[in-house]
Amino acid sequence: MKTTDALRIGIIGTGSIANDAHGPALRRVEGVGLWSVLSRDMTRATQFAQKHGAVAPQAAFTSLAEFLSDPLLQAVLITSPDNLHATHIIECARAGKHVLVEKPMVISHDEGIEVIEICRQHGVKLGVAYHLRWHAGHRKLYHLVTRDKTLGALRHVRIQWTSKMQPSNWRASSDLGHWWSLAAVGTHCLDLAHWFADSPNRSIASYRSLISKEIWKGPHDETAIVLFQYSDGLTVESTTSVLFNAPSRLEIYGAEGYAICEVSVPHRTW
Repeated sequence: MKTTDALRIGIIGTGSIANDAHGPALRRVEGVGLWSVLSRDMTRATQFAQKHGAVAPQAAFTSLAEFLSDPLLQAVLITSPDNLHATHIIECARAGKHVLVEKPMVISHDEGIEVIEICRQHGVKLGVAYHLRWHAGHRKLYHLVTRDKTLGALRHVRIQWTSKMQPSNWRASSDLGHWWSLAAVGTHCLDLAHWFADSPNRSIASYRSLISKEIWKGPHDETAIVLFQYSDGLTVESTTSVLFNAPSRLEIYGAEGYAICEVSVPHRTW
C-alpha cells in the first residue's frame, strides 16, 4: 500500500471477525489499506499487524488515545465488543477519524442518538457493517422485488439464521455483550428485512418479540423471534438462535409469487 494513495484505516479489536474477515479484506480492496491496530494486548496487536500487513511506522497499540493521536490515520474499523462501541465511536469522531463499526452500532437508542450527533458535529462519516445488503444475489433479488415488482405487492418477509454457540461466547455475558443471537446475527436479519420493506409510503405500525433463554439460563437471548407489522399490512418475521445449526433462509412473499434463498454451509461452534 502506498500511504499517499490509499485510505489509511486502523482496526480496533483483533478478534475472529477482524482476523478472518476485515484484515484479509483490507488487503484485497483497492484504495484502502491497514495502517495500525489497537488491542488490549500488545502481543496480539503486534501479531495482527504483522499478519495483515499494517504499514504505519508504529502499527500496534494498546492505548486508544495514542492510537487515535496519529495524524496520518484517517479512518477506523471498530470490531470491539458491543458494549464498547459507543465509547470507541465517540473517541474516534472527536479525533477526526471516520468510522465503520461492526453491528450492532450501539446497545441503546440514547447511545445511537449521541454517536450520530457527535459524528455530525465533528464532520466524520459513520457507517455500520451490514454486508448482506451488498451480497450480489440479494441485490439482484432486491431490484426484482422493489423495482421490477416481479412478485407483486410485498406481503411477508421471513428470515432465519442460526449458529450453535457455547455459553463461553463473550456475547453470552453482560460484561461485554448486550444481546446474544440478536447481536451475533439477528441485527443482520432485521436490517436485510427492512431493506426489502423500506418505502416512503410504509412505516412500522407494531412489533413484538419472543425471547428464550432457558437452556443456558444466562442473561441474554438464546433464541429470539421478532415480528414487525407495517402500516400497509406487510409483516416481517426474524428467527435467530445460538442453540442449533440450520440452513440460513431468506423468504420473500408477494401477492403474485415468492422467492426463497437458502445457504447451507459447514457451521462452527463458537
